[in-house]
Amino acid sequence: MNAVEQYARAEIVTDADAPQAADRGTVPVMLCYDAERDPRTVTVRMPGSGNREWTVSRALLEQGLRTPVGSGDVRVWPCGRVQTVVEFHSAQGVSVVQFDTKALTRFLRGTHAAAVTAAPVPY
Repeated sequence: MNAVEQYARAEIVTDADAPQAADRGTVPVMLCYDAERDPRTVTVRMPGSGNREWTVSRALLEQGLRTPVGSGDVRVWPCGRVQTVVEFHSAQGVSVVQFDTKALTRFLRGTHAAAVTAAPVPY
């Protein structure tokens, strides 16, 4: 299997698509990885209406677990010892999502295992 899908509970800190505080809170966010489609990226899908999906560099997520990093419309940084913040910029505004670092780490480990099984076997 070369694909990994995992739900991770995340705290919506700010949401460009739902600016009212009552529309924010803890939600299940789908993290997806497909080594055959693109081994360098992951997809983050947030619940709600509209296109609430971002493609993020896998390396950026990994680096953001330890130190603040950013590329294009995405910023990632550690928040204390147990949480990681991911900030998405779009034409609608900024969405800030806070994940448990353990959930992101578990997902990223799974992506590495999938990437290894997807690698072509040398002859």
